[in-house]
Amino acid sequence: MAMAMAMAQQRESSSGSIDKHLTDAGKYVRYTAEQVEALERVYAECPKPSSLRRQQLIRECPILSNIEPKQIKVWFQNRRCREKQKKESSRLQTVNRKLSAMNKLLMEENDRLQKQVSQLVCENGYMKQQLHTVNATATDASCDSVITTPPHTLRDANNPAGLLSIAEETLAEFLSKATGTAVDWVQMPGMKPGPDSVGIFAISQSCNGVAARACGLVSLEATKIAEILKDRPSWFRDCRSLDVYTMFTAGNGGIIELVYSQTYAPTTLAPARDFWTLRYSTTLENGSLVVCERSLSGSGAGPNTASATQFVRAEMLPSGYLIRPCDGGGSIIHIVDHLNLGAWTVPEVLRPLYESSKVVAQKITIAALRYIRQIAQETNGEVVYGLGRQPAVLRTFSQRLNRGFNDAVNGFNDDGWSVINCDGAEDVTIAVTSSKNLVSTSNPANSPFLGGILCAKASMLLQNVPPAVLVRFLREHRSEWADFNVDAYAAASLKAGAYAYPGMRPTRFSGSQIIMPLGHTIEQEELLEVVRLEGHSVSQDAFVPRDIHLLQICSGVDENAVGACSELIFAPIDEMFPDDAPLIPSGFRVIPLNSKTKQTQDALTTNRTLDLTSSLEVGPAASHVTADGSSQSLRSVLTIAFQFPFESTLQDNVAHMARQYVRSVVSSVQRVAMAISPSGVSPDVRSKLSPGSPEAVTLSHWICQSYSYYIGAEFLRSDSLSGDSLLKQLWQHQDAILCCSLKSLPVFIFANQAGLDMLETTLVALQDISLDKIFDESGRKALFADFPKLMQQGFAYLPAGICMSTMGRHVSYEQSVAWKVLAAEENTVHCLAFSFVNWSFV
Repeated sequence: MAMAMAMAQQRESSSGSIDKHLTDAGKYVRYTAEQVEALERVYAECPKPSSLRRQQLIRECPILSNIEPKQIKVWFQNRRCREKQKKESSRLQTVNRKLSAMNKLLMEENDRLQKQVSQLVCENGYMKQQLHTVNATATDASCDSVITTPPHTLRDANNPAGLLSIAEETLAEFLSKATGTAVDWVQMPGMKPGPDSVGIFAISQSCNGVAARACGLVSLEATKIAEILKDRPSWFRDCRSLDVYTMFTAGNGGIIELVYSQTYAPTTLAPARDFWTLRYSTTLENGSLVVCERSLSGSGAGPNTASATQFVRAEMLPSGYLIRPCDGGGSIIHIVDHLNLGAWTVPEVLRPLYESSKVVAQKITIAALRYIRQIAQETNGEVVYGLGRQPAVLRTFSQRLNRGFNDAVNGFNDDGWSVINCDGAEDVTIAVTSSKNLVSTSNPANSPFLGGILCAKASMLLQNVPPAVLVRFLREHRSEWADFNVDAYAAASLKAGAYAYPGMRPTRFSGSQIIMPLGHTIEQEELLEVVRLEGHSVSQDAFVPRDIHLLQICSGVDENAVGACSELIFAPIDEMFPDDAPLIPSGFRVIPLNSKTKQTQDALTTNRTLDLTSSLEVGPAASHVTADGSSQSLRSVLTIAFQFPFESTLQDNVAHMARQYVRSVVSSVQRVAMAISPSGVSPDVRSKLSPGSPEAVTLSHWICQSYSYYIGAEFLRSDSLSGDSLLKQLWQHQDAILCCSLKSLPVFIFANQAGLDMLETTLVALQDISLDKIFDESGRKALFADFPKLMQQGFAYLPAGICMSTMGRHVSYEQSVAWKVLAAEENTVHCLAFSFVNWSFV
């Protein structure tokens, strides 16, 4: 009986404590406006305060003294949840709008394809009927005579009536390409439509010339979009100039313009192009705005410019923009670019560049749509500024860097460029100009008179080198190819007047660079940044600054972009450069060459990097390549151009220095190209990771087996996997896996894809990174504290912390596991492995 009463009392006590706990947990605290304001201020600084921070908050804010710390914690949890829900709701609304617009575009594309199928069926039936007709030949001839219309070149383009007739015909042909079946469009490789894509992209399969088309949704008004696109030099980086020579209003309210435009040549071994076109802007009955354009007659038409001899007249077939306002704001835009670039006027090796619709799509069509979307995001305040600069200023810097580099590569006569010391046998071309205006409008006193600008440039053919990988390597590892003293000369000459070449040597480059981001485009296909090169003086009276700053633009580093051009362009700047700072750009451009036909293997395929001019002397490029349609036979053209300011009396000295420097850069790039060929960077190839290292497949087995041995758990269930499948799973693992050597200064020897992404590097460059460089101060202390434990028991768990990528970005991780990797055959410790769990950029 007593025992029963005791148990009943215990149950009542337990029940009472549970009820009390539920009551306490279910308390609802009503916060005053002052309390909410105080909490919001803290939330703005730190959305997830620690326990100590919450207690400190209660002590510092008397108005919160009646609130328990547990309730403060709940308030922050609810606040974070509300903000997350708000962001998710906004994101879903945006995705829904995109999906609706994309659905509309896809339905239109489906209608176009159905019309194309119907047209093909009719043509097929017609051909069958003709085959069974006795007078098939006569009938075909009569049909041809009926459908043939006089070409627009036969019309009188010297009077408004003739121009209006050409304009109406151009409009009809353009619309048939934009929404009809005039061109057999196929989807652009590697660019599938979706809610997060920029738009729908297509290229021509078989037509006269090369053509590309883009469709997308842009949150701008139709008139604003037309205004932006008509200003082609602002977004088309290869457009040198565009001049409207005649403009008049057509009878239907449209505007007809006669336009002369010039485009840069992408490399030193091809002439530039120019166009003489008619541009027609009008509004359709459904409210859509159209801007269409086509070439007018003959190569001799158009204005005569001082540099006309340096251009080849290209043809623009009916092209343009169809802009339709859509419900809820914004516009749906159709872009068509159809060109005949005269591929027969360039060397055989470069013809794929002028016969590729993919190149037209990447350089013109996709670039136009991306630029409009960039402007739309800037208008809506969605772009983060860099160093206090407005997006328009950053765009201007990018355009000036590209234009300056293009001017150097092309060397037009009307810009004052002239080639010197050229006997036809030099591998490096030297050109000079004295007409460059480098005076800063903000402070002319800081811009001394210079004798001129000298440019040293060269081109070469690369084999089996992905352009994106090469440019990434050149960007991340400047010390592999650059001479700090030459950079110091260019920077000092620009800042304080040209100095004598022999006096350049009192500085030594430390080998390190710091990249500070300024801004990027919406898909990060183009990065604008400031690079600081660290150095120190050998003598105290050295004239050069301790550090050198470069304004740099990097583009085309996405390996999946088909036909994209990869560039790294930079110019020395002052540490506090003004918005109108003078820029003398130098850099690299790598253009992929995708041949239209399969080529046969040649004996010279062992030379991965060849001088392009020598290949032109031997014969067609087909005999120098191994293009079998696979990714292992990449071809690309590398163009290098470096510019140097000089005083008139030092021209010969600077020319000699520039030629030798560019030759050394070419040699360095050749070595880099050999190292980063696909066989050296692909995890699927059974190649050595580094001298003395096992194959990647073997190392992946050692990593998993050692993890199981020390941790007592399976990492990838390696028993059920074998060979390449295990390596593939390790390579694609979501956690960052890094392996470092056991030397006195541990350096990394292997990383999976997540590890490379976290450190923002490549497999080749990984071996230049030491273990201590990636951790911050607290991370290094934790590592040094646990290192003896790691070496003694074979594994260690490191707490959450912060590490650094090679680009200087902070990376947070929840936990890091370290373990010894045993070589199974020798039972010795081969290296150390680290797994960073749930890492992300801060």
